[in-house]
Amino acid sequence: MRTVKFLLQKEFRQIFRDPSILRIILIMPVIQLIILPWAADYEVKNIKLAVVDQDHSEYSRQLINKITASGYFNLAQYAASYNQALQQVEKDKADLVLQIPNSFEKDLVKENEAKLFMAINAINGVKASLGGAYLRTIIQDYNKQVRTEWIQFPRFSPETQIEISSSNWYNPLMNYKYFMVPGILVILLTMIGMNLAAINIVKEKEIGTIEQINVTPIKKYHFILGKLIPFWIMGLLVLTIGLFISYLFYGIIPVGSFITIYVFAAVYLLAVLGLGLLLSTYSANQQQSMLLSFFIMMIMILLGGLYTSIDSMPEWAKWITRFNPVSYFIEVMRMVVLKGSSLADIKYHLLKMAGFAIVFNGWAVFSYKKRS
Repeated sequence: MRTVKFLLQKEFRQIFRDPSILRIILIMPVIQLIILPWAADYEVKNIKLAVVDQDHSEYSRQLINKITASGYFNLAQYAASYNQALQQVEKDKADLVLQIPNSFEKDLVKENEAKLFMAINAINGVKASLGGAYLRTIIQDYNKQVRTEWIQFPRFSPETQIEISSSNWYNPLMNYKYFMVPGILVILLTMIGMNLAAINIVKEKEIGTIEQINVTPIKKYHFILGKLIPFWIMGLLVLTIGLFISYLFYGIIPVGSFITIYVFAAVYLLAVLGLGLLLSTYSANQQQSMLLSFFIMMIMILLGGLYTSIDSMPEWAKWITRFNPVSYFIEVMRMVVLKGSSLADIKYHLLKMAGFAIVFNGWAVFSYKKRS
């Protein structure tokens, strides 16, 4: 342990001598955690809508007013024909086209049904799918409203209706920040931990101090521990700063225990830092190490379940996520912050993360070669 103590003193002195590392550790997470949750919004608003109203009836006007009053759509153009509205789509001045036929009110009153036509610009797939879903929901709600009014008329026989009332567990107001901020905090912790660990040993190679260390009787696991522990402490510091920012700016207070978060984060950091050190042992220079860590980190983030649901992925992608530490930590953070899960609830996640930590760090120790 005395050997590890001297190595830790050396590492902390190097960290505090380098102002760029301190800026990365202390300033970058604060700025990103303040900005990113406002941009990473699952809600799509200000959808530009072009309306072709060929009916000009009371019912068509009510429908248009209901759509524009929803807050999701902006009436970009009130076109006279479908071709005119389509030109607005081609000029990127409209995202959706709603065409109301000239017999809309007549068919609705006499035939008890009416058809509408929607054309959706699918260049932006997310905006197209969500915009179309919003519009269909509003039309269905308007249809329900019209039927309710008709049932009150004596000439129509009342129909049996089923009403559904729903409640959202754990996030009643469906505030996306409560869902996104814990996941973004995991990503920041991963980026800082893996990048700094990945360039650490390589930096010793480039400045030439690795030869001096290799000729000493320091054991390989002492060397890896000396590189691991400082950034493990820094990672827990970043987590503390992130939790404070989450409370200060978004009012997020974990329903579960902070102890549960820190216990899992401590094991997670061991796994991520071990992976970074493993990449560092195989890299010849800092550029190669950073490119490798960036490549692996992008895969881990995109397959981590932050932006897309893991359940909606193909089977081969689901298998990859089972070997992705990020996916486990994002799930655990959401379970603890929103659901109030305890250590007993995340015991399987914890065991798997401990397995990752043992494999990555053991591999890093094995792959590190002491050469003169």
